[in-house]
Amino acid sequence: MLSKIHSYGVLGIEGFPITVEADVANGLPAFEVVGLPDNAVREAKERVKSAIRNSGFLMENRKIVVNLAPADIRKEGAAFDLPIAVALLAATGQIAMEQTEDYILLGELSLGGELKPVNGVLPIVMSAVNKGNRRFILPKENAYEASLIREAEVFGVADLYEAIKFMKGEISVTPTVTDCSSLFRQANVYAEDFSEVRGQERVKRALEIAAAGGHNILIVGSPGSGKSMLAKRLPTILPDMTLQEALETTKIHSVAGTLRHDVPLVATRPFMAPHHTTSTISLVGGGHQSKPGTLPQAHNGVLFLDELPEFKKDALEVMRQPLEDKKVTINRIQAVNTYPCSVQLVAAMNPCKCGWYGDKTHMCTCSSRDVQKYVGRISGPLLDRIDIRVESVVLDYQTLQQPPAESSATIKERVNRARQLQQERFAGTSVNCNAQMNNRDVEKYCVLGPDAAALLEDAYEKMDLSARGYIKILKVARTIADMDNSETISFSHIAEAISYRETGLTP
Repeated sequence: MLSKIHSYGVLGIEGFPITVEADVANGLPAFEVVGLPDNAVREAKERVKSAIRNSGFLMENRKIVVNLAPADIRKEGAAFDLPIAVALLAATGQIAMEQTEDYILLGELSLGGELKPVNGVLPIVMSAVNKGNRRFILPKENAYEASLIREAEVFGVADLYEAIKFMKGEISVTPTVTDCSSLFRQANVYAEDFSEVRGQERVKRALEIAAAGGHNILIVGSPGSGKSMLAKRLPTILPDMTLQEALETTKIHSVAGTLRHDVPLVATRPFMAPHHTTSTISLVGGGHQSKPGTLPQAHNGVLFLDELPEFKKDALEVMRQPLEDKKVTINRIQAVNTYPCSVQLVAAMNPCKCGWYGDKTHMCTCSSRDVQKYVGRISGPLLDRIDIRVESVVLDYQTLQQPPAESSATIKERVNRARQLQQERFAGTSVNCNAQMNNRDVEKYCVLGPDAAALLEDAYEKMDLSARGYIKILKVARTIADMDNSETISFSHIAEAISYRETGLTP
């Protein structure tokens, strides 16, 4: 007898429908799973057989063929355990096909029949709802996440037995309901605040400009000067995420398997800080199951690269194009996966290998050649893509005793005002902030007066700027002018923007 069950898979961060077909016929006992399954799907037959028996149902010892259609897309993960088990029970007449038709089934089975949570539930539910599917049966741990989509009717069950009894109408299961807007407001809280930062006024000013215009920033300073502490507080002054941004970011974390089941919504801007030993695949994504890496997981948030020169060269270079294109594309044999990665890059580094070059309280043990070699680990093209460069200093005792500084909320008010000007300026276009302007936008919105133009020309010659560096200065100056609520870019705006290219680093 043939049965068909509806399920879904994940391709990139989008769900796609899968029909699980089971045919149970007379013949030599066998259990085959076809339709481009990976190892986890192939091993489902052993989990499914044990789960069916241990749940009190009959597992017939006959010829069984399970097909996962469409057959030209690779199926990955253990989420097909539940639909395969239900398909077998329907094929053997232990549940009627009509009782299963209205549901999308997902879930990994243990040998005892218990359902375990799976990754990628949110993008699956979003895609399924868009295609007209409304009812879902999945593990209880995933029900909270799935119910973020208001149009979905989500039934979280504990095991295979409960799922079958519910579909047969013998027991009732209360749908999981979540007020997504309320959860979003409650979870939109940061643990850090700029009021905890003493001194470092220049770095805080640079971070405020970076937040106001969406600019990438590099902080150079000796060990213990607060580079990481400052970077961690950048998300607290960025404009609050919209609910749409939160859902988009949550989809990526759901596929990556980093989403918390108790708070299944990323309501604050992500702050991802990979270790400098991370691999290229871990950074951008890919691998056997092609999961999104750290860069896509920082989407709509901040990617912090501490000890920038210590990262592998190929890992840094592979980020150059995604940082500009705002997306990561991973080519695979059966498919091409694309992950969004609209991130703000914050990098930090010591001025030399020992960390004390230029410091007034410690002696640097590096030679001039060693310093240049250390800085030279960062390629010119990558360094040129960083809009703002600023130095942090080691604080003295008196500075540490200063009263609390401005709070993140106060700084964010100024950032929001500048962003509002940019939204009005770029209304009706795909540009959201000054850092995203193309050359045509720069020519239109970054017009300089004679004094400002003369200063920039002088800096261009003396600092040996590239064309990209010239454009970066104009974009930063446009942001500084927005923060002053100025329509024109003045001499002082250009001067401050130029100062953020001078850290003693040479590409």
